[in-house]
Amino acid sequence: METFIVLKVSVLTFVPSTRIPTMKEKIIEKANDMFLSLGFKSVTMDDLASEMGISKKTIYTHFQNKTKLVEATTHHLFCTISDGIEAILHQTLDPIEELYTIKAFVMQHLKNEKTAPLYQLQKYYPKIHSGLKEKQFEVFQECVVDNLKRGIETGVFRSNIDIEFISRIYFIGTNGIKDKNMFPDNRFPVAKLMDDYLEYHILGITTEKGRTILNNLIKEQ
Repeated sequence: METFIVLKVSVLTFVPSTRIPTMKEKIIEKANDMFLSLGFKSVTMDDLASEMGISKKTIYTHFQNKTKLVEATTHHLFCTISDGIEAILHQTLDPIEELYTIKAFVMQHLKNEKTAPLYQLQKYYPKIHSGLKEKQFEVFQECVVDNLKRGIETGVFRSNIDIEFISRIYFIGTNGIKDKNMFPDNRFPVAKLMDDYLEYHILGITTEKGRTILNNLIKEQ
């Protein structure tokens, strides 16, 4: 199952255009990679310039300060993930399989959900983090509500669930499990934590038909 998911996700990774990226786009791409790997606070403009082999002046030509760069980078990442999720939704997968495919896609683009960078974003750039979380909720809500409705229609989710409640509690949970005080990495490896939470979510709303599909997906991983 894991191989299947990776193949599906790779298809959804956007094919680069033959157009040569602008310097601004190159800076955003490299900053995105470094921020997610090392942290939004940890990476300095000097680090970025050195990694790219350019001067800081070149970076400041396109971005007034580091905050503007962080803002542009997180916006770029948000759009990339949102477009990818939309592409997955257009495949009209089984609702349960769809949730696993979306999880794999998002984790791929968030460097397997490393939490230190996200913690640094929240602590040192709270305004950007807050705005990003609001946009995430909008996309998440639309996606999950649609998934729940189709799950009910296809008989894999119970018909008596409160869609608004489930969609919101699921969003809160996906953010809550990133709290390292509650879920330290040495006890809760991120990949397993994400899998366990998704399984927990599905088991709480599924029918016997849905549980059979879920069990098969788990066995094939």
